[in-house]
Amino acid sequence: MSKEVQITLTEDEAWVLFEFTRRFSDTDKLGIEDQAEERALWNLCCVFEKALHQDSDLKYTDFIAACRNRLRDEE
Repeated sequence: MSKEVQITLTEDEAWVLFEFTRRFSDTDKLGIEDQAEERALWNLCCVFEKALHQDSDLKYTDFIAACRNRLRDEE
């Protein structure tokens, strides 16, 4: 089981990212419609960089592959 990571967003960031992901969920198309979405994603990336630490000796590509495998839906 993966550890939990807590991140903090402003309410505006949360709403903009919610709309961005909701739109993707509805259309299966991922695209920036407003510069605020781009800014919110950049901010989120910065938050992730501060919060995430690789606890493995695996090279990064293998580490990400292992994370993806654990996150996928079971068939």
